[in-house]
Amino acid sequence: MRTVKALQITEAVRDLAVAAAHDLEPDILDALVAARDRETSPLAKNILECLMHNADIASREEIPLCQDTGICVIFVTLGQDVQVEGDLTAAIQEGARRGYEEGFLRKSVCDVMTRINTETNVPAVVHVEIEPGERCRILLLPKGCGSENMSVLKMLSPSAGISGVMDFIVDTVVGAGPDSCPPLVVGVGIGGTFEKAALMAKRALLRPLGQPSKRVDIAGIEEEILARINRRGRGVLGLGGCNTALAVHIDTFPTHIGALPVAVNIQCHSHRHKEVNL
Repeated sequence: MRTVKALQITEAVRDLAVAAAHDLEPDILDALVAARDRETSPLAKNILECLMHNADIASREEIPLCQDTGICVIFVTLGQDVQVEGDLTAAIQEGARRGYEEGFLRKSVCDVMTRINTETNVPAVVHVEIEPGERCRILLLPKGCGSENMSVLKMLSPSAGISGVMDFIVDTVVGAGPDSCPPLVVGVGIGGTFEKAALMAKRALLRPLGQPSKRVDIAGIEEEILARINRRGRGVLGLGGCNTALAVHIDTFPTHIGALPVAVNIQCHSHRHKEVNL
């Protein structure tokens, strides 16, 4: 049995919140470079250069990549042989609060009915998964709502088939237009139930960018959907070109014979996320 103190968790979440606001992961930066190199539109190529320049400034000067520093979505994977000394949920929320306060990050979370700002950017949305072993892994995803607002979940009829699923995903992403700040990362959850599909779509965003599904058939569908999205020509920031999306990641789960849930969670070009193993 291994013990992790609540204070360790708070400090880790605080550090993740600040780092995620300032620094893109290498796979995202590499994808932006690759998009620039293959871009056919001079305007889109110039915008991609600006996005990379923005990322460089944000990292060097430790300032937010985007003015929308998002609502925190936090995934915790906790080994069943780990004992948390203290209140796990309270420790996570305090870490998120401190990160936004001490990192001088915009606080955007408000009461859903009154629209009064909580002035702390908490509560964060927290998902905890128990697994065997002694690992305590925390992953923080600040989700801006320009892209989140364009995300969609639909309960399709099984008769729609794979072609209907693909059409729905492509139409959702292309229909988002400039509002989702492309080039995008597209997370998709297919199967399970209403809430399972949405959670899979969110988690799919966190797969290393462009890493195909382990299922060969799904990997082929990811590749085809990405090509179809980019052929539609919405392009960078909706101003044309061949880079509407950088990647499509699909996760699946068995479902009921009468159901076909499909969730599309869209992420903007400022795909911020950080993780730590305590």
